[in-house]
Amino acid sequence: MEPLFIEDPDRIPTEAVPENFVSYTLKHQEARPPITWSNWYKELHWLHVFIIFVPPTLGFIGAWSTPLRLKTAIWFVVYIHLTGFGLTAGYHRLWTHRAYKATKGLEYTLAILGAGVVEGSIAWWARGHRAHHRYTDTDLDPYNANKGLFYSHIGWMIFKPRRKPGPADVSDLRSNPVVKWQHKYYLLLAFIMAIALPTAVAGYGWGDWRGGFVWAGLLRLVVSQHSTFCVNSLCHWLGDKPYDDKLTPKDCVITAVITMGEGYHNFHHQFPMDYRNGYKWYQYDPTKWFLWTCEKLGFATHLKVISTFSDNEVQKGELTMQLKNLRHKQEALSWPSEKSDLPVITWEDFQRQAESRALICIAGFIHDISDFFDKHPGGPHLLKKNIGKDATTAFFEGLYDHSHAAHNLLAMKRVGILLGGAPHGLEEKVVPPSQHLRVTRHSELAESGSPHSSL
Repeated sequence: MEPLFIEDPDRIPTEAVPENFVSYTLKHQEARPPITWSNWYKELHWLHVFIIFVPPTLGFIGAWSTPLRLKTAIWFVVYIHLTGFGLTAGYHRLWTHRAYKATKGLEYTLAILGAGVVEGSIAWWARGHRAHHRYTDTDLDPYNANKGLFYSHIGWMIFKPRRKPGPADVSDLRSNPVVKWQHKYYLLLAFIMAIALPTAVAGYGWGDWRGGFVWAGLLRLVVSQHSTFCVNSLCHWLGDKPYDDKLTPKDCVITAVITMGEGYHNFHHQFPMDYRNGYKWYQYDPTKWFLWTCEKLGFATHLKVISTFSDNEVQKGELTMQLKNLRHKQEALSWPSEKSDLPVITWEDFQRQAESRALICIAGFIHDISDFFDKHPGGPHLLKKNIGKDATTAFFEGLYDHSHAAHNLLAMKRVGILLGGAPHGLEEKVVPPSQHLRVTRHSELAESGSPHSSL
């Protein structure tokens, strides 16, 4: 029987999930009509438009006539990090990915601080982000990066979604008392933490009520929100892919600084359960340092890290990408002709042709050195004396122990193979140093019938 279509993505009957879920859903779920110049204003999500555009408008207007005092500037930076940890350490790494366990005190603290960024409740935010990880770069991904930088940054919020995000299991969140409490009182918490508290601290603390409202409240909110939005946009656009290139997430120190450590996104999408985004000790990730500190103080436990076995898999991923990059570089270079492409020449033919061409024989290959006389470091006379002769001994340490560069260059001058092949014992020297190790595709190994012959 064909599975029933899942109408409620948050409540998934097990028997209704087909194996080809993404293609099945895209086929059966009716999408909203595309956004055009004639209907765009009808497709706006006005609550999100208000949240995204009104605070910066009021903030920039207020900043024009509100000087930024030093104490308020310090409070601005401190509060950005406090509320930012509510998102990165709380919403993201604790509740979405369950990368560690927190005491109830830390849970409530992160839930309250996270509300100060005004990006929805934990339940709403984590549900969408789990769908993002499960359906990355598909139309079931709520902020599909393939739809463009603007869309993945804020477009997915200001316009009504064209279709429902893919299902994600959030049963653990429904039963979490902290998540339920925050969801129930979210609007009140958001107002207090986004506007009231930062204003009051600056006002009661050093008498800067207006500066607290404009800088620590409105403009801090704008910076915090767009910092988080960059995880969905810039982190899929800027940087490189050291672990996997199948999907769009990338690693970049610039986005790591902008997003409080979330910028090592290629690693994160490969190992989302790790409490770190910056996997290596020196990578900038203040959130992992915050959680490490919380563990030492007893507020967090069971911080999930890559185990010895998984670390091996991380290194495999890195090596795979390095080999891919080397393969691309290898394919861009010029290499000697394959043996099968070279004509087989008898000794008599070789000597006859050498009367009109500068040909020498080295290790069973015929080489044309016509254009190298003036470039030979040892002088042209050493080449001229070996034209029409076997110069194998002279080249292989007889007269000079030639460098790897010389071996590689010589191989590029091959024009034929001597009938009978190379003298016994020189098989390894026949292969230029640049080709002793080459990156070979699996399909090429299968065709050669020797799975261990190359990298």
